[in-house]
Amino acid sequence: VTIVEAMAQTAGVMVGVALGLEDQRLLLYFMSIDKAKFRRKVIPGDVLELRIETLRGKPGGKVWKFGGVASVNGEMAAEAEFSAMMDLPS
Repeated sequence: VTIVEAMAQTAGVMVGVALGLEDQRLLLYFMSIDKAKFRRKVIPGDVLELRIETLRGKPGGKVWKFGGVASVNGEMAAEAEFSAMMDLPS
């Protein structure tokens, strides 16, 4: 579950940078997690590499969908699709 959380936070940073929102606080709310599969154990000391792809979303839109893969030494540790609502605080 922590790996999927890391994927979501990475997606939030990715979108924030792509939209030029580095100086603003972007709120990220999980909406769904789909097709999650855990392939191997990740232990302390492992370096987890995250690859995130935007499946649906557009600048100005609030609901985004992503696909993510987490790997250790080139071996897939987890994969998931997830959707999130992103918003700037008022």
